[in-house]
Amino acid sequence: MTDRTGLFAGDDPFAIARAWMAEAEKTEINDPDAIALATVDPSGLPNVRMVLLRQIEDNGFVFFTNYESQKGQELAASGKAAFVLHWKSLRRQIRVRGVVAREDGAQADDYFASRSLKSRLGAWASKQSRPLDSRASLMADVAKITVEKGTNPPRPPFWGGFRITPVEIEFWADGAFRLHDRFRWTRAAPDPSAPWTVQRLNP
Repeated sequence: MTDRTGLFAGDDPFAIARAWMAEAEKTEINDPDAIALATVDPSGLPNVRMVLLRQIEDNGFVFFTNYESQKGQELAASGKAAFVLHWKSLRRQIRVRGVVAREDGAQADDYFASRSLKSRLGAWASKQSRPLDSRASLMADVAKITVEKGTNPPRPPFWGGFRITPVEIEFWADGAFRLHDRFRWTRAAPDPSAPWTVQRLNP
C-alpha cells in the first residue's frame, strides 16, 4: 500500500501523466512536452538530447524523428530508451524507461501532415546527425526539395514515430527541505495486461 493522494492519486499512470502535462501546458513558457531522451550507442556509451513528446497514449509515449539520425539508429539497435520530463514551473518531473517500436503508419502520416510546410520540407532536406559543410548548403538543399516536393510533401520514408512502452514510470514532486515525494510504478513486461506495482521512494 502507498499513501498516494492529491497529485499522485489514481490507478492509471498514463492518466496521471496526461493530467500533469495539461497543467504544464498552462505554466511552462516554452515546450512543456520537451523530454530529455536517453539512448546508448553500440559500445554502451549513453547519449541524451531534447526531443518533443507529442502523444501520451493509453499504454505508451510517442515522439517523431528522422530514423536515420543517431538516436534513430540507436533506438533501432537497442530497442530500449529512457526519458525525463521536467517542469521547472511546477517543480515536478516524470521519468520513464521501456521498450521502443516504430510508429510509421497512418499516425505518423497524420502528424507529419499537421506540421508547418517549412518543417516538412526541412525534414526532407536534413540528413540529421551527419556532418554538414555549411548552413548555406543546407538552405540550398531546402530550396531544391521545395521545387521537387511542392506545397504538400508526403512524409519521408526515413521519418516517423517511435513509441516507448514503459516498464517503469516515476512521478516526482518537489518537497520542503528537499524531502521530495517520489512514486515508482513498475511492471514485469511492457504489456497492457501486466499489473503495475507502486512504491514510494526515498527522496
